[in-house]
Amino acid sequence: MLKEMEEEQIYSDIQKAKAEWERAVRQFEEAQGQDEIDYAIYVLEAAERKYQIHLKRAKRVGINKAVIGDRGMGM
Repeated sequence: MLKEMEEEQIYSDIQKAKAEWERAVRQFEEAQGQDEIDYAIYVLEAAERKYQIHLKRAKRVGINKAVIGDRGMGM
């Protein structure tokens, strides 16, 4: 039961981080001017790193790639 709850939390964290990364990509694509571009790159890199951290966490606790994949997430 506890492992299932942890897996659900990890999946939720991955889902949120992926959505944040996707928003950062859109922000970068729409950035205009050097200041906006610089900021968008900063946000994009941070979001990408956060997403990677959650994916590594899933791998570390042994969440099956198929489980993540079935839920539409990449590992």
